[in-house]
Amino acid sequence: MPNTHAEITAQTKIDELVADFPLAAEVLRAFGLGCSGCGVSKYETIEQGAAAHGLQVAPILRTLTQARSTGTVPPIDEADRLPQRRAPGAFSGRASIAHAIPIMSGKGGVGKSLVTALLAIGLRRKHYRVGILDADITGPSIPKLFGLQEPLAISADPHKTTPQGQPQPLITPAVSRSAIEIVSANLLTDKEDTAMIWRGPIVAGVIRQFYEQVLWSDLDFLLVDLPPGTSDAPLTVVQSLPIEGVVLVTMPQALATMIVRKAANLVHQLHKPVLGIVENMSYFVAPDTGRRYDIFGPSYAQRVAELAQAPVLARLPIEPRNALLADEGRIEEVEDATPDRLAEALVAELAARPKHKETISIV
Repeated sequence: MPNTHAEITAQTKIDELVADFPLAAEVLRAFGLGCSGCGVSKYETIEQGAAAHGLQVAPILRTLTQARSTGTVPPIDEADRLPQRRAPGAFSGRASIAHAIPIMSGKGGVGKSLVTALLAIGLRRKHYRVGILDADITGPSIPKLFGLQEPLAISADPHKTTPQGQPQPLITPAVSRSAIEIVSANLLTDKEDTAMIWRGPIVAGVIRQFYEQVLWSDLDFLLVDLPPGTSDAPLTVVQSLPIEGVVLVTMPQALATMIVRKAANLVHQLHKPVLGIVENMSYFVAPDTGRRYDIFGPSYAQRVAELAQAPVLARLPIEPRNALLADEGRIEEVEDATPDRLAEALVAELAARPKHKETISIV
């Protein structure tokens, strides 16, 4: 029987509430708090879960209390379900993005998008507010990893106009099951296989729109998934955003390592720090014997780190189950410690650096 005498407060743990009062899971889902039933965020308090989704706490507490009293989920005002985002046109005045961090390589096929997703998941598990800007405009992978298909909602900014005199569009980011905010070019098309046949200047312009004209919530981390190369897209991000630094992704292959070094040189030439190196597909551990195999050869991570003047944040193994979850759009269901290790390493590196806070401001 539920403990009908215990008051439901903002500090009530979601998992404890649902265990004590199963109907609470339906109430939370009605508010869009899917984390009430997932392994990523269920240990949060109601206040933390509401904040991650940009919701007001009071209507949630009121509805939970009423549901426990009546035994049914009461009707919920649509206004109470909507995220409390900043006012249109007030990006610099009210939005705060503490750490903007591009995930970069220079080399294609090393798993930048997967590393971005795993890092975002690890940060969410630690209750940070996280967004992903998918800057790989012509080859976006982030929506597929998170199982997102619905097109992004676009509205008109009542305060700003385009050079042609039309209202400037405002984009509301998609929100994943664990409350990660996401914008991607693949969420602007009707079909996920629609080709973006755009030249460099247009791609750069779209990337700028993705942080100037998106109604981001206040975020602790905005991760930017960059495409391969060292041209328009990476230059736009590294030069235009007040980034904290760059995370470089490599793999144990001499060719990949050489091209990643080019990316490191680009970052240094633009006077930005490399926060760390992540070596993806570093090794494989046989599940039946526990024996480790270096599928692609010996690790180059330490050598790349020395040249980039940055630490090795992690060497990630080849995990067939994680690859399956990625293909099925269920990457948030990863159960191993990879996301946690990535997040812990990045947070520790940021903490060890000289304290300075930059907030993205677009005027």
